[in-house]
Amino acid sequence: MTTLPLDARRDLFQEEGDFSFVLGGPLFQLFRRLHLSGDALELSRRRVLVISLFAWLPLLLLSILGGRAVGGDVPVPFLKDIDVHVRFLLVVPLLVLSELVIHKRLRFVSRQFLQRSLIPPAVLPRFEGALASAFRLRNSVPAELILIGFVYLVGVPFVWRHFTSLDTGTWYATVGPDGSFSLSPAGLWYVYVSMPLFQFLLLRWYYRIFIWSRFLWQVSRLELNLMPTHPDAVGGLEFLSVSVFAFLPLAVAHGAMMAGRIANHIFYGGAKLLDFKVELVVLIVLLLLIVLGPLLVFAPQLAHLKRKGQRDYGILAERYVQEFDAKWLHSGSPPQEALLGHRDIQSLADMMNGYAAIQRIRLAPFGRQAVIGLAVATLLPIAPLLLTMIPMDLLLKRLFGMLF
Repeated sequence: MTTLPLDARRDLFQEEGDFSFVLGGPLFQLFRRLHLSGDALELSRRRVLVISLFAWLPLLLLSILGGRAVGGDVPVPFLKDIDVHVRFLLVVPLLVLSELVIHKRLRFVSRQFLQRSLIPPAVLPRFEGALASAFRLRNSVPAELILIGFVYLVGVPFVWRHFTSLDTGTWYATVGPDGSFSLSPAGLWYVYVSMPLFQFLLLRWYYRIFIWSRFLWQVSRLELNLMPTHPDAVGGLEFLSVSVFAFLPLAVAHGAMMAGRIANHIFYGGAKLLDFKVELVVLIVLLLLIVLGPLLVFAPQLAHLKRKGQRDYGILAERYVQEFDAKWLHSGSPPQEALLGHRDIQSLADMMNGYAAIQRIRLAPFGRQAVIGLAVATLLPIAPLLLTMIPMDLLLKRLFGMLF
């Protein structure tokens, strides 16, 4: 097989398109056939409307027919179940819309490795192999079938039943003295259609993040052409930080999912917001690991880059300052050369700036702003629950006091 020159491969890569780890898979192809998506994830509003209503509207109709929509004989009727509305009317749309956001922001990442000449010609075949492997995983039919099987065998009967569902009578089930569940007609749709759909969309995102993480890990194993004096302080990898902000809608979705669950326990289980401080900390840490963890695979290369840069530029700087010292301090400068504004002084300043840039090299291609932004996005949907910690009469008194 003939190997194309590096410039020709770059041009071919640009013509064929960029890598998107969300633009593919059996579900994506199904959406295209049902005219719920275009070739580049268009029709997002239609997709959100159909998926959300498919999961939520039958629950409303069946609850009305069963007399459990507003009141009835259960403590938690359908319209008062905050968790279910948050899941299907807020979290599901965020999970669907996140596809378009991440597709638009991360599709250029693989091209950036080539355009910035970070991939040496010797390792370009391995880089292309990593891309091809990611494509195969993204389009894998068995992978999505395994996710569906996991949802029905583990997700619903174990995770949802023991960690998410309420242990009281609700619109979807009544609880017997022995803890057994008796599902209502709405509960049957909820347990066997709506909740599996929700869990599948969520697990599908974790699978995609695995593909993204694996791709970055494979690239980090290559000998990249990183520059120690690059102004971004990460050898030229700063463009990867865009992934953090691309994942912010997913962070909001996870925060909303936790907020709905906490709200139900506060209003129907007598819990308080501070009872969930451990869960909130774990959620933030988990999302930081999921979003920022894949970028940390470049830490060994960046650490090596900093050590090598300090060594190489240290030798160069030592040579320069010795010659500078010998010329201007000990040997005496030629009388015709003016000291003020001399290029030797400017070169010394440039040498110092270059060495200082090496000292500022970070071990991860993201900064504090990314960490704070991710944490804030996660906690944002939970912020309204702070009002549950203030008595309503006191809250109204303070509100009217500020207004009048």
